[in-house]
Amino acid sequence: MSLQQLYALIGDDMLAVDAVIRQRLRSEVVLVNQVAEYIIAGGGKRMRPALVLLSAGALSYSGTHHHELAAVVEFIHTATLLHDDVVDESALRRGRDTANAVFGNAASVLVGDFLYSRAFQMMVQVGQMRVMQVLSSATNIIAEGEVLQLMNCHDPDVDEARYLQVIRYKTAKLFEAAAQLGAILAGATPAQEEALTAYGMHLGTAFQLVDDVLDYSGQEADTGKHLGDDLAEGKPTLPLIYVMQNGTPEQAACVRQAIETGGRDDFPLVLDAIRSSGALEHARGRAREAAEQAKMAISVLPDSNYKRSLLELAAFAVDRSH
Repeated sequence: MSLQQLYALIGDDMLAVDAVIRQRLRSEVVLVNQVAEYIIAGGGKRMRPALVLLSAGALSYSGTHHHELAAVVEFIHTATLLHDDVVDESALRRGRDTANAVFGNAASVLVGDFLYSRAFQMMVQVGQMRVMQVLSSATNIIAEGEVLQLMNCHDPDVDEARYLQVIRYKTAKLFEAAAQLGAILAGATPAQEEALTAYGMHLGTAFQLVDDVLDYSGQEADTGKHLGDDLAEGKPTLPLIYVMQNGTPEQAACVRQAIETGGRDDFPLVLDAIRSSGALEHARGRAREAAEQAKMAISVLPDSNYKRSLLELAAFAVDRSH
């Protein structure tokens, strides 16, 4: 199932969110408009704002604040992308030059700051303390995850537990917050809010694990980035960790060397080790486990088309090719 089919139920809501995004991006500073428009227009899966909408719908929310908060979540996500690409010195995202490659690092960092501050303006206007608590906490934890990932770079001794902590902080936390926001807006019971929060966390974990698999197995035309980017940055992701723990001594030594030095010189050897050791199958298996946990978490929700879409979204997160 494609994302377009998955989002059919919330098509009108997604259009409303896009309208909010366009409206709230406006600034009197021309460069802010240019950079923000460039990164937003670059597309993306919009999974995080969709999560706000689907979670609210699953509990029969009928207001319009979910449009604002879906846009807030997308702004926070976009700000992290702008900062990530500067830190990682990335040149390609979603098949296009990154904003830092086009406008420079300084502009990317500063417009990322603008998006964070605009997101906080918008969440305050919703006027719910719980909303502000969830989003401010999530934003802080995401920043900690970025620092944890930076500390792990070029460290071949990172184990699966440390790696999963980075995923929970850096990626899964915003998925978790998005699903929780929908529940809060809909006046969920504590059990319902807990269920959707857990769903978001497990979904985000599955999503990132598959991203890490695609870094070594995807087609560049599909993924929109260069294969082996994680290795070039010295990031010890799960496929690499698996090879070091379960591959032959030669394979483990090759991967360890590649993580320590970064770059792409050893990429063909590392790629062969990953594919022949079963590392990709292992990582996809862990992603499937997380997706199943996401599905189980919302078993307490009443049956609806929105709930079915959430279940299908968990399947998509694992089975996708981009």
